[in-house]
Amino acid sequence: MIEIGPLRPEDRADWEVLARGYKAFYRTPLPDDAYHHTWDRLMTGDGVHGLAARSGGRAVGIAHYLFHTMVWLGEGCYLQDLFVAEEARGQGAARALIERVASLARERGASRLYWTTQQDNARARLLYDKVASFNGFIRYDRPLA
Repeated sequence: MIEIGPLRPEDRADWEVLARGYKAFYRTPLPDDAYHHTWDRLMTGDGVHGLAARSGGRAVGIAHYLFHTMVWLGEGCYLQDLFVAEEARGQGAARALIERVASLARERGASRLYWTTQQDNARARLLYDKVASFNGFIRYDRPLA
């Protein structure tokens, strides 16, 4: 049974394993202090939010999301990170995390929930194609530092 809820202080160790797994999957590793800083941000609620999918009392999946103003559509909700441990995949954790973020976005009055993934992330896209619509956009990133 998968349970979804806000990240809690006792999730810290499981969260870091999952966050590092997410960053490794996308080949965007970060120094140790970035994980400490991000956890602090998630715990203090400075605009970024986190959910955990729990099974057997431990976090087996995470979702990070934020709300922002949109020019044409009011407020949007961006699901920035979604990751489920390999051993927990196929049990509904990712879908449940997406559905909880969607519910929270609706409660807040957001007009859109959206996310990005790599084009070749076939396993995740099987789910995404069931719960959302691919709109054909391609994302570009330009470093500013």
